[in-house]
Amino acid sequence: MTYLLAADLPTAPAGERFRALLGRPGILQLPGAHNGMAALQAKAAGFEALYLSGAAMTAQMGLPDVGIITVDEACFFIRQLARASGLPVLADGDTGYGEALNVMHMVRSFEDAGAGAVHIEDQLLPKKCGHLNDKKLAEPHDMAAKIAAAARARRHLFIIARTDAAASEGMDGAVARAQLYLQAGADAIFPEALTSAEMFRTFAARVRAPLLANMTEFGRTPFFTAAEFQAMGYKMVIWPVSSLRVANKAQEELYAAIRRDGGTQAMLGRMQTRAELYAAIGYHDYEALDASIVTTVVPQGMPLGMPQATPDR
Repeated sequence: MTYLLAADLPTAPAGERFRALLGRPGILQLPGAHNGMAALQAKAAGFEALYLSGAAMTAQMGLPDVGIITVDEACFFIRQLARASGLPVLADGDTGYGEALNVMHMVRSFEDAGAGAVHIEDQLLPKKCGHLNDKKLAEPHDMAAKIAAAARARRHLFIIARTDAAASEGMDGAVARAQLYLQAGADAIFPEALTSAEMFRTFAARVRAPLLANMTEFGRTPFFTAAEFQAMGYKMVIWPVSSLRVANKAQEELYAAIRRDGGTQAMLGRMQTRAELYAAIGYHDYEALDASIVTTVVPQGMPLGMPQATPDR
């Protein structure tokens, strides 16, 4: 646990900690965490970094992922994950929330909120999920200008350029864009919505940079494991909306059960108990912390008042 409780809060910037994880052998696994509780649970499971999906942010607000949330709304979610877990967070930066100056504002805001990395995509607004059809792409040099602006603004943030070009421009177009984005200052590349192992391997062979793979469910990419992505040449893998999908399905079943049964009795076995919840969030540790603070400020003696004036005689 971190934030108020931990005595060993991270002192290195999140971007530096993210880079250190990438410097180790193997593939960095980044499960999606859609809120602070999910971040705590992912950390308890042993993960060392987290992913925050724009689709997960908007979906839990009851909105579609079409680029309509603001930088401040995204930062609200980033802070939750960073504070709850203390882990470096890779945050979805959509299209950068505008042009070059907007991208610079986003980078500084994400850093201040606790992000360790961001990815920015080369779509035009209104953007779509990368696994949907008929995406409209920015001109390559316009996107490169955004990447250059992000690199200029960042203090420590790790910058990943996402290209959605494979579907409309083919492998040659996606690779050419990736090379341009790397020249502009990107630290890594995220080729979105590749549809076969052959495409993943070909892209990795042609783009010499750290690469991120997206293992989203119900999309265009077949199921691969982290080990399989590593063997194909990828350094990072995300499962962007998995935690939200599971939580939403469970909530749907809960509400159906209450409506059907007039209560939650059929769902008790599938619930996190009060004790499990309190253990996860450190409830009793916060109580103990509060009690210790109160104890330390109780006055131990009666302070002396101002000296009284001696009356004239």
